[in-house]
Amino acid sequence: MMPDLATLYAVTEATWPPVSTEVLGPVTIRDGAGGGKRVSAATAAGAVTPEDIDRAEAVMRARGQTPLFQGREGEDALDAMLAARGYAVVDPVNFYVAPVAALTGEKLPRVATFAVWEPLEIMREIWAEGGIGAARVAVMARAKGPKTGLLGRLRDQPAAAGFVAIHDGVAMVHALEVRARHRRAGMGRLMMVQAALWAEAQGARHLAVICTQGNAGANALYAAMGFRVAGTYHYRQKE
Repeated sequence: MMPDLATLYAVTEATWPPVSTEVLGPVTIRDGAGGGKRVSAATAAGAVTPEDIDRAEAVMRARGQTPLFQGREGEDALDAMLAARGYAVVDPVNFYVAPVAALTGEKLPRVATFAVWEPLEIMREIWAEGGIGAARVAVMARAKGPKTGLLGRLRDQPAAAGFVAIHDGVAMVHALEVRARHRRAGMGRLMMVQAALWAEAQGARHLAVICTQGNAGANALYAAMGFRVAGTYHYRQKE
């Protein structure tokens, strides 16, 4: 059985964790320490009142954060409330998931991809080139449970880096970055196959990845590899 959305939200939290969380009634506030929206957005569990949002905004502002919420499927009332308060939609994304067994039949070229932990300096350089800086690498270090970095090589040159971690039988890929000069050469596919092979060795049943809907190339790659869209979410940020 494919993991449902509730499971995927939990996998995301476990494999890409914030520094800390604070629960204020139905709203959970996250301290991402500069690690991006995924670890900094507030989320809701159940019905939310305007007063709940006021409290959450006050805490986020006190921390120096721009008020930011993650809008999940089925949360139409919260979404409308935030829109009325001047929150704009930012970075709608797709959840992709596929059985690990469906991705491990492909034989990788020799010396093309590697599973490496701790991250090598060249991996940090590739991430930095793509805007994935030290704060996001710190998120990787916080993840508990099985995890690894991914390194890809093309024509004897370092070409790509990524991160994958496992929670509840689902391996989730994060921070997949292919150097600009090595794109459109199949490197992304090889990296996802490497992630699946590593996940299989760890006993994971499914491979998942989150992709912004505006990234046409990555969305096409995952669809071509047999991933299916298991759900969506977006952010609402105060203008």
